[in-house]
Amino acid sequence: MGIVDKAKNAAEDAIGKAKEVVGEATGNDDLKAEGKKDQGISGIKKVGENIKDTFK
Repeated sequence: MGIVDKAKNAAEDAIGKAKEVVGEATGNDDLKAEGKKDQGISGIKKVGENIKDTFK
């Protein structure tokens, strides 16, 4: 996985965590769910990049 991809995935994960925390603090279930979704997408991308790296 390239450094740029790692940074993008880490940023997306951090944004997702922040959204989840803000959603939790404000009682906004939609924002909380969006944060969890962002984290899930970031995790899937990370797994996909790891698989690509394995087969290089």
